[in-house]
Amino acid sequence: MNGAETLVKTLLASGVRICFANPGTSEMHFVAALDRHPEMRCILCLFEGGVSGAADGYYRMTGEVAATLLHLAPGFGNAFANLHNARKAQSGVLNIMGDHADYHLRFEAPLKGDTVGVSQAVSHWTRVSGAAGKVAGDAAEAVQAARAKGGQIATLILPANTAWEAAEGHAVAAEPPALRRPSQGEIKAAARALRQPGAVLLLDGPALYTDLGLLAKRLTKASGARLMQPFFASRFRRGAGVVKFERMAYRIDDNLKLLAGVPSLVLCGTTRPAGFFAYPGLPSTPDDPDTRLIELCGREMDIAWTLQALAGELGEAALGPEDFVAEDLPPLPDGALTVAKVGEAVAALMPDNAIVVDEGITASYFLAPGLKRARGHDVLTITGGSIGFGLPNAVGAAVACRDRKVVVMEGDGSGMYTLQSLWTMAREGLDVTTVIFANRGYQILREELAAMGVNEVGRNAARMFDMDGPALDWVALAKGHGVQAVRVDDMAGFNAAFAEAMGQRGPRLIEVVC
Repeated sequence: MNGAETLVKTLLASGVRICFANPGTSEMHFVAALDRHPEMRCILCLFEGGVSGAADGYYRMTGEVAATLLHLAPGFGNAFANLHNARKAQSGVLNIMGDHADYHLRFEAPLKGDTVGVSQAVSHWTRVSGAAGKVAGDAAEAVQAARAKGGQIATLILPANTAWEAAEGHAVAAEPPALRRPSQGEIKAAARALRQPGAVLLLDGPALYTDLGLLAKRLTKASGARLMQPFFASRFRRGAGVVKFERMAYRIDDNLKLLAGVPSLVLCGTTRPAGFFAYPGLPSTPDDPDTRLIELCGREMDIAWTLQALAGELGEAALGPEDFVAEDLPPLPDGALTVAKVGEAVAALMPDNAIVVDEGITASYFLAPGLKRARGHDVLTITGGSIGFGLPNAVGAAVACRDRKVVVMEGDGSGMYTLQSLWTMAREGLDVTTVIFANRGYQILREELAAMGVNEVGRNAARMFDMDGPALDWVALAKGHGVQAVRVDDMAGFNAAFAEAMGQRGPRLIEVVC
């Protein structure tokens, strides 16, 4: 037995069953050990950003940590953007990063890099395993770290010789430390604040997709407070039968109106809201200067206990039909294609309890009114704003929930960052329908330029924003990755293509020319 074998045995004994991988030479002994343990499901992604994005999506839908297998500092660097999104989503991810044998590091080999530095820039926990006999114990602590504080990024760096040198046994990850809780004094102060007319409870985390949302609604109804959620949440429920939350907006100026005059803003499972960027003449945060800000429960704390304690102070009002989203499926739209009509068609045709991965970017604003009328479903959003999130996150969600339809709303510019994920969908037979909004450019950048006060777009700016000449052919790209695809330019074509995708299993792609 060698260090790599003790690593695999430790992962399995600790409940880690999935490994999203893009291995290289330094990880070959780990690959060989994985090969001897078919109970570990290994899923190849053709780009490291697909690896990290899939692990994020898997955690969001299961609450379980998946392993990633990444090749040295450059491979980890390729995974960085979606690890950033995973960190912002508070997803638990365990990275196994191979490195050169420790005695080889004194030479300037081509792939030598700062593995510790690149890891620490995004990971909550980083460790280099110093000897084969320490690998099992280090791996168990890495699993524990990934599960701690509601989900963290943990990275174990494995020098190649610690993988191939002799070692025995395995370890089992201990339970993570108990989540921290607010004091009774803090609970009482928050309860007093929520009794003020117009107060807001801003809530994130499991309450957005579990029965904790019912508790939050009951206690805010009892106190008279408004119940809100951030715009970018790692996962939330939407559609018929879902408890009503107010959702914050994307634009800082819209949120300024939403929070104007609020006497107290109580934060639970989230941080103080801030603008996506700074803009000339606008504040960085949307809360009213006269609002009392109460940071009751951080993301890494015990959200469930905090809500129960608040309910103990405020009481719980009975909920009625007015507290839930009523079923209001839109009719199938026809005629000329618009993004808003696509949202209505998806809502009309998408089955109950689907999963929507939203990276529509500018399209998302127009899709939202229709999708609010859909049957109840989960939504995963791009929490860290680093594009290339949608396709790999859908891979992870589909691996996690094989009995549920996964629908990706994807901008064409964003999709190009990680389109290799289509191949993984095809290889694994994942039930993912990808809707590509082909506006032939980074439309969000045109809007951001205007928001910065620049209203004239010249040749250079247009060349950096537009993706035409040549136009991307998403049907050809999808088929080249093994995914059945069709292009549509009217609602009749979209309705037929989406209905067919919803009626069959397996990956599909629909390119919407808009």
